Amino acid sequence: MKSEFTSKHIGSTFDDFLAEDELLADVEAVALKRVIAFQIEQEMRRSGLTKTELAARMETSRSAVDRLLDPENPAVTLRTLQRAAGVLGKRLRLELV
Repeated sequence: MKSEFTSKHIGSTFDDFLAEDELLADVEAVALKRVIAFQIEQEMRRSGLTKTELAARMETSRSAVDRLLDPENPAVTLRTLQRAAGVLGKRLRLELV
């Protein structure tokens, strides 16, 4: 007798489940943004930079830096990421895997 809890997802990975429900790309984008925001914040601390100072050195607004550091906001341009990395003495590296 088959249990009512038997699922077609048994034996599959969580990534498979997300991909099947067309959520994988969104979940990966949010995760990546969280990592990048965390790394930028860590470099800001090491450098002793405030958000206002980072914004001035990036020649952008404080609100743009707030969006950059908001882990829930995946809408950030490559140019903004490059400028932030440069100000912090880092390089932005993207790769396809």
